[in-house]
Amino acid sequence: MNPNFKRTGVWIPVIVAATFCIGLFIGARFFGHKSPSGAIYNKIDAIMDLITEEYVDEVDTDSLLEVSIPDILAKLDPHSSYISAQDIQGANDELDGSFSGIGISFNMLTDTITVLEVISGGPSEKVGIMPGDRIIAINDSTVAGQRWSTERVMRTLRGPRDSKVKLGVSRATAPELLTFEVKRGDIPVTSIDAAYMVDENTGYIKVNKFGRSTHAEFLTSLVKLRDSGAEKFIIDLRGNGGGFMEMAILMANEFLPAGSPIVSTHGRIPSSESITMADGTGAFQQSEVIVLMDEYSASASEILAGAIQDNDRGLIIGRRSFGKGLVQRQIELPDSSALRLTTARYHTPSGRCIQKTYTRGNLDSYSLEIIDRYNHGEGFNADSVRLDTTQTFHTLHGRMVYGGGGIMPDVYVPNDTAGISSYYINVLNAGLLQKFAFKFADSRRSYLKQAKDVTSLMKLLPNDDVLIQDFATFAHQTGGIPPRWYYINISRDLIVNQLKALIARDALGVSGYYEVINQTDPSYQRAIKELKTGNAEFPVSVGISKH
Repeated sequence: MNPNFKRTGVWIPVIVAATFCIGLFIGARFFGHKSPSGAIYNKIDAIMDLITEEYVDEVDTDSLLEVSIPDILAKLDPHSSYISAQDIQGANDELDGSFSGIGISFNMLTDTITVLEVISGGPSEKVGIMPGDRIIAINDSTVAGQRWSTERVMRTLRGPRDSKVKLGVSRATAPELLTFEVKRGDIPVTSIDAAYMVDENTGYIKVNKFGRSTHAEFLTSLVKLRDSGAEKFIIDLRGNGGGFMEMAILMANEFLPAGSPIVSTHGRIPSSESITMADGTGAFQQSEVIVLMDEYSASASEILAGAIQDNDRGLIIGRRSFGKGLVQRQIELPDSSALRLTTARYHTPSGRCIQKTYTRGNLDSYSLEIIDRYNHGEGFNADSVRLDTTQTFHTLHGRMVYGGGGIMPDVYVPNDTAGISSYYINVLNAGLLQKFAFKFADSRRSYLKQAKDVTSLMKLLPNDDVLIQDFATFAHQTGGIPPRWYYINISRDLIVNQLKALIARDALGVSGYYEVINQTDPSYQRAIKELKTGNAEFPVSVGISKH
């Protein structure tokens, strides 16, 4: 007998067992399954380790992951997303209601940072920066003529609170470059673009997003308008892509009696199930309401509109909304990046699912769905509106409403194509309307300061014939677009109204823009008509009213 046999015999089972355990560990790590005990083995980590250890070239695996994760999430649904640690603050700023910056709004129409507005009481006003100033340099680096993107300018001007930034400023009245050192501070991000009286008893509010401060801003605007005599309200959500669901719920609560359903969420796991009711504390439960929507109104906008419509509290006017009804939960990862993961779907009080259909992994068809609507004619003709008659629901008082994605309006208003010509499209695409309006306002700032409101501003502007002639000359000299008067006359009223609105924005702020542009806006004008007839107080239409 081999003297080593017993020794060998003892160790063979141990070696086999060890090899078996190592194999289990490697197999589980590489193939990413759950063990019987429930531990999750990470295939991605295993692949990254292999690349790091054995790939032919040296690779930054962190960068590889950064570009791979969005591709993985794109296979789930159109709205689950990944936000890198670098971008997370900027992604949250717009909804959180404030950020640290220097307190200006600007444009880049001439490849130079031109100050449009200086926020009252903000850091820039405190050091003497004025509307019309051109920012030529930031921290001794020339930015004028360098083709910086708007996003890059924003990132550069924003920064930690109390940090400083040095600006080189060109001003028309100063022969030399001016230097300002600005200490960054908290800058509010407002959600309300405009709030004004339409007539003696009607108020208008334009809401651009649903951020953390939106309900407070909205309620403040409602109260101010009510104090000015408003008993009826037009809430403009056109182009509003949404934001925090909670803000939409609080805003709907202002108009609904106690116990009225506002929204429900339904998902795969029990924690995603919820239903929210009005608590009866709303201060505007007796006010007539109309909500304006279009194909770019989404998410929280659709929650608010759906609650108003399904509870028969008002009319929805415009066009079918986007159809974004997926609930995202933001989950922060250890490196401060985050996932926005879809966990449920929104449903209106009548039971309609807001989310339009989509195919997993096919984001192109989803993003092009709006274009498909236009190609089908839905944006221009009520008869082309696709109603999903297989999904019918009923409002509180029995009106029929339709599912299939988005909120279908009670009163359809097509896109306004009046005045569209090849000349108008050319000057619009070249940005010449904005450039002319800014140049006009910028060269007359001291004169236009006499205007305290839109009415007084309009009296300071040249008559329409002079304005269109000056613009045609400007478009020819600046943009190389010849004045073809046959087409200019087709677009005359459209161009003049937009120029006046843009001048009002530069002279009075964004609210002035909406006061002017709404004067010829079909959806806005239809809302006024419906309020005068009392239809918003007692909605009686069935399905979609095609006007």
